[in-house]
Amino acid sequence: MSEPAEDPDVVSRRIARESLDQDDPTGWFERLYSAASEGDAVVPWDRGAAHPLLAEWVEESQPAGAGKTALIVGAGTGWDAELIADLGYDTTAFDISPTAIQAARRNHPGSQAHYVTADLLAPPAAWHHAFDLVVEIYTVQALPVELQPAATKQVSEQVAPGGTLLVIAAARPDDVPDEAVEGPPWPLTRAAIDAFATPGLRLIEVIQSPSPADPTIQRWRAEYLRE
Repeated sequence: MSEPAEDPDVVSRRIARESLDQDDPTGWFERLYSAASEGDAVVPWDRGAAHPLLAEWVEESQPAGAGKTALIVGAGTGWDAELIADLGYDTTAFDISPTAIQAARRNHPGSQAHYVTADLLAPPAAWHHAFDLVVEIYTVQALPVELQPAATKQVSEQVAPGGTLLVIAAARPDDVPDEAVEGPPWPLTRAAIDAFATPGLRLIEVIQSPSPADPTIQRWRAEYLRE
């Protein structure tokens, strides 16, 4: 009789812990996607469709992408990028994991999105203030708390004048201390959400809502505008 499949969240946390123990806090993304490509793990956030909160924002906001640029942070296997590219945005989607980018290209043959490998903590200089829409979903929260301020700053810095930033993340009460959170993920406090609003980038809406899959899990959807 075969062994029961290990919970994918447990697998991802074990892989993350191994990377953290080796002082490689971002290396676990490639390890996880590589293991998933071999059938030895499951990427917990790979939904096979765009994130529901992103789809909800698109339906409500009806953004017009023609003639505009978009950046998808931590694109994974590409489902969020495809939704944005379908709106007409010239879409760049990046991930630190080469295996994830390979999977995105394989999953979406003929895609209009540009899939590239890049590091959020050291993005290409040409991306600075270059995108009319930046979408960040679950990437910052996948990094240890001590790296989140640097990652948050880099997300915000890619938004062009007049551009929009959309952030979707799991929520954590402000009174829950960092040391009480055993990640990944390391959900974001309201203070962490507010930190995306760097000078010139204004928070215009933040919504907190329960996850349909687990009402005990709260999620942020925050929108910012660079003036």
